[in-house]
Amino acid sequence: MKRAAKQSKPFQLTRHPANPLLVPDLTSPWESLNVFNASVIRSRGLFHMHYRAQGVDYISRIGYAVSADGVRWNRLREPVMVPEMAQERRGVEDPRITEIGGVYYMAYCGYAPYSGKGVEYCGSIYPMFARSENLITWERIGPMVEGEDNKDHMLFPRKIRGQFCAFHRRRPDVWIAYSKDLKSWPEKDMKTVCRSRPDVEWEGKYVGMNGVPIETPEGWLAFYHAADAKHVYRLGVMLLDLEDPSKVIARPDRPILWPEEMWEMRGDVPNVVFSTTNLLVGDEVWVYYGGGDHVIALATAKLKDLLAFVRS
Repeated sequence: MKRAAKQSKPFQLTRHPANPLLVPDLTSPWESLNVFNASVIRSRGLFHMHYRAQGVDYISRIGYAVSADGVRWNRLREPVMVPEMAQERRGVEDPRITEIGGVYYMAYCGYAPYSGKGVEYCGSIYPMFARSENLITWERIGPMVEGEDNKDHMLFPRKIRGQFCAFHRRRPDVWIAYSKDLKSWPEKDMKTVCRSRPDVEWEGKYVGMNGVPIETPEGWLAFYHAADAKHVYRLGVMLLDLEDPSKVIARPDRPILWPEEMWEMRGDVPNVVFSTTNLLVGDEVWVYYGGGDHVIALATAKLKDLLAFVRS
């Protein structure tokens, strides 16, 4: 007999009173419709945001904004990444940035009806990588895999057992992968990390990882999203082993954020909170997320409270 997931105590992130922090620019040809799914890092005393944007052509591009406090943002007038490769013909999406050894690595999705294997439509979503030394100009590295729909990937903030380590999503589950050079990701080193749990209603359809995991003495604090049968997106959190992140130490059965605000329940895609950043700022975790695939918002919690919730 299948055992039901252990029921955890309720917990919810606190939304910032200035939400939404970034909204579409109606004067812009490339970000007038939607801005969402932002990656935020801190470097050289500033917050740096890379975000997905769409204009009336519905082609996704990646914009850049900078902030002194992580709340009030100044953005460039032009995108820092636009579709260039065959795997990106219909857009570049959902950036997640990791700094390793002074180099910034962007994990992003390419969207195109192209498989890379001579088949016109064998997989339209590609887990891509790029690198930069200044956060503005980006050099493409290429895809993690081709010939399948694969997304929600990001790099860990340090190498594990001497290799780059990344999550990715083979729907409906989260997988882990390793690489020596970010170009070759051997299939033999890939394995499933976590699956959607049919007995947990809010994540019964599929799951995917959010931002770069946070290293703590207790393990990797990893944030994820899940969709239910009605396509409502919520956010969750889990704790993973430090040296073998494929091992899940703890995973509560309750979400930590769900659609409640009007701009989360109504948007370009309704009933969505979707995050690609969980940034440690002092003793708090700042979760930047897209609301309704239309605007960018922020919710926070104390790190100690999140760890206590995961262990509950």
